[in-house]
Amino acid sequence: MLRCEFQPTCSLGGQRILRKLSMDLGLRNKIVLVTGGAKGIGLGVAQVLAAEGAIPVIVGRNAADNATAVQDIVAQGGQAWSVDAELNETADCRRAVEQTVTQWGRIDGLVNNAGVNDGVNLEDGDTDRFLASLRKNLIHYYEMAHFALPELKKSRGAIVNVGSKVAETGQGGTSAYAAANGGRNALTREWAVELAKYGIRVNAVIVAECWTPMYATWLATLPDPEGTRAQIEARIPFEHRMTTCEEIANMVAFLLSAKSSHTTGQLIHVDGGYVHLDRSITALS
Repeated sequence: MLRCEFQPTCSLGGQRILRKLSMDLGLRNKIVLVTGGAKGIGLGVAQVLAAEGAIPVIVGRNAADNATAVQDIVAQGGQAWSVDAELNETADCRRAVEQTVTQWGRIDGLVNNAGVNDGVNLEDGDTDRFLASLRKNLIHYYEMAHFALPELKKSRGAIVNVGSKVAETGQGGTSAYAAANGGRNALTREWAVELAKYGIRVNAVIVAECWTPMYATWLATLPDPEGTRAQIEARIPFEHRMTTCEEIANMVAFLLSAKSSHTTGQLIHVDGGYVHLDRSITALS
């Protein structure tokens, strides 16, 4: 069934860019947990899901950010809900799932997205910081999936893990984040095998250079933000620009939907060809 409706995208400064949707992904009234769903890529995912008629449940530590994200989605004509939770805490991960089930009666999908590249490196890092980084970038992926699994079995829901190119390319100075993302990739494949018997599909969307408020904040700390951004974008083969939150979110929504009914165990790069295409095409284009 085709339909037309307007969808907000993730953008800076509160601006809204609206576009028409042309395909119904069949997500109407689906309850989808989205960790870190109040900002950046997670917010983009929540907005796209709401535009598709789903009900994103935003899970994050900042109550004000969560409330603002929900209010914004509702103002745009969608539905959303939130749970204030510190994902570093096992009890909070469990509570986020339990409160969602109490409120909505089911869980139809899980998007593991929350995390931060915290720069815990090998040269002058330490074991405590390394383990803490794994806790905030990997362990809650496992815990949220573990606690949501009984409901996902009932709904034959899907899991999408958001990951980073750093696991495959390296970056330098970020051992813990690279390890966490390698773990996300491995868990995606492992869960796809383990959960296939329940009809649960598990995939990952791998992000490279995506324009988010956090990225803008980092660039602003550099001597030449615009020049640095231009250098980065020049190395992105397709259209020489960063990926948008909306483009990541569109793939996440597709993987959650029955439109991707025979896709599981995949690491899908939405990155303008950044990771895999020959850099010579950048020089020639």
